[in-house]
Amino acid sequence: QVVLEESGGGLVQAGGSLTVDCRMTGDIINNYDMAWFLQAPGKEREFVAAVTWASNTNFGNSVRGRFTISRDNRKNTVALQMTSLKPEDTAVYYCAARGSSPAGIWQPPSPSESDYYHWGQGTQVTVSS
Repeated sequence: QVVLEESGGGLVQAGGSLTVDCRMTGDIINNYDMAWFLQAPGKEREFVAAVTWASNTNFGNSVRGRFTISRDNRKNTVALQMTSLKPEDTAVYYCAARGSSPAGIWQPPSPSESDYYHWGQGTQVTVSS
């Protein structure tokens, strides 16, 4: 059974940086494409970043250039490094996973929530102005 657990959320001032981590248990993270989504109060879940098993990445328009995503297959984790944080980045951040493509078939890092079928419980990130 795959379980995703986020950690590292908290309160940070605008302009600051924060890293949130996601640890997978129950399987090997190298078998999965990973992604981060956020959900602000009263809003729909929004794509933040994704990374394939081959470390191809994709970012949402609102975070491109400020956030990076990286995976550590040895530790079975994926991290979202956030810089130049803004109050509008305040949200619950969710880690998600989907099976990686078969060997030899290229699959882009998907921004679509419906493509992911393992989800963490989320971690709160609050950016104060």
